[in-house]
Amino acid sequence: MLRAGQKENQNNDKVYPQPLDESLINHNTTSMDSLIAKIFTNISSLKTAYIQLQDAHTPYDPDRIQAADKLVIEELTKLSELKHSYRDRNPKTISATPQDARLLTEIQQQQNLLKTYEVMVKKFQTQIQTRDTELTQLQSQIEEAKSRKAKLEKKLKQRGLHTKDGENEEEEESFFSVELTPNLFTNTVEAAYKSIHDFSKPLINMMKAAGWDLDAAADAIVGSGVVYAKRAHKKYAFEAYICQRMFVGFQEESFSVKSGHGTENGNGNVSVSNEGFFHQFLAVRAMDPLDVLSQNPDSIFGKFCRARYLTVVHQKMEGSFFGNMDQRNYVMSGGHPRTPFYQAFLRMAKSVWLLHRLAHSFEPKVRVFQVKQGTEFSEVYMESVVKDVVISGEGAERPKVGLMVMPGFMICTSVVQSKVYLSGVSCAD
Repeated sequence: MLRAGQKENQNNDKVYPQPLDESLINHNTTSMDSLIAKIFTNISSLKTAYIQLQDAHTPYDPDRIQAADKLVIEELTKLSELKHSYRDRNPKTISATPQDARLLTEIQQQQNLLKTYEVMVKKFQTQIQTRDTELTQLQSQIEEAKSRKAKLEKKLKQRGLHTKDGENEEEEESFFSVELTPNLFTNTVEAAYKSIHDFSKPLINMMKAAGWDLDAAADAIVGSGVVYAKRAHKKYAFEAYICQRMFVGFQEESFSVKSGHGTENGNGNVSVSNEGFFHQFLAVRAMDPLDVLSQNPDSIFGKFCRARYLTVVHQKMEGSFFGNMDQRNYVMSGGHPRTPFYQAFLRMAKSVWLLHRLAHSFEPKVRVFQVKQGTEFSEVYMESVVKDVVISGEGAERPKVGLMVMPGFMICTSVVQSKVYLSGVSCAD
């Protein structure tokens, strides 16, 4: 039996709807807020990656472009994962509140923005491929240019007009690291002789091309009394010819060049101090001679170059070389032509000029000495330009100097040997 009280309670009870779980509502709201925050974070990161991708194109940097492209793809992947995660959690939207509608609109806008970024990424990838193709083509052109350069240098070297790499390296030494020492002077003497040897090559080649009789020309320079071990040794007669004319007045401070106006910024002084000569040596040493002359074509160095060119290259030579006197007339009028032949001469003239400046930088000044033809050979004061010459031992007649190719120098208590060609000696096989 039921109790009376129970029946009454049963009749009086009413069914009320269960209240919503607030913790569940808060959880869903938090999840949505977290999702939206992640979306905005990813969008911000994507914008940053996109900006980096743009910056990598100016200047064009393939490594930075690839790194930025990778970041863009990573951010797009993250956003795609968030989209799929949202759809998995919310397969259908039963009803949309105004707030949900705004969120959906924002998401749609971000998706449209993502599509725009995807299009831009593809565009940049296409540009990268185009640039890579251009780089390959440019590298091919560079290799082709290097090949042409090597061929041109070979031709110039054959004609004796090519500047040696060692020369360039020497000129690149630091201005302030040079000390005034006898060793510096000795090295400068060797550089001057080498430049004279180098200039003799185009001079002889042009004489050959003009139909000169080189045997007769060599005999005219030093006489027919020189007995050469080899016919090819007659080239030393032309080196001696160049030296004779380039070293005229070497012992004089003016180098036999009239300054005309007293001082010219230290280059044309009537009397220059030892330090002044050394500073002139340092100033010109590291420069291309044409650059020096372009700054002051009528300087004492410019006058030296013009005077020595007119002396070394006789007008008969020039007429046979070029068929006219245009270059000679241009030099006589005060100009410095940019022809290969004149530039080869300037490199040689600069080296002799530097030797003169350096010789007058010492105290006491360096003295120059010459060796006459027919003088008995001395190992102390002379050096044979032919290295494999056979000199007889004691008791035999000492070899005689056939011609002096390069003068010698006395620096302090040291001797810089003159370079000579010995007449009537044999060469080792």
